[in-house]
Amino acid sequence: MSEHVYKSVELTGSSKTSSDDAIRCAIERASKTIRDIRRFQVIETRGHVEDGKVAHWQVTLKVGFTLE
Repeated sequence: MSEHVYKSVELTGSSKTSSDDAIRCAIERASKTIRDIRRFQVIETRGHVEDGKVAHWQVTLKVGFTLE
C-alpha cells in the first residue's frame, strides 16, 4: 500500500434547496479545477431566513485531495 499526502482547502457552497445540495455544489465546482478530491468535512452550516422560512443554505467545508 502506498502512502499518500493530502492537501486541504476550505470551500463554501450555497443552495436554495438544502445543505446537502450546497455541499454537492461546492464539491462539483471544485472538482473542475482540483484533481483527486478524496474527502470532505463540514465546518459550518449557515442559512438565511425570509418570511419565517429557510431561503438559502451556506455550508463551509474542508476538502482534501491527494498531491501528485
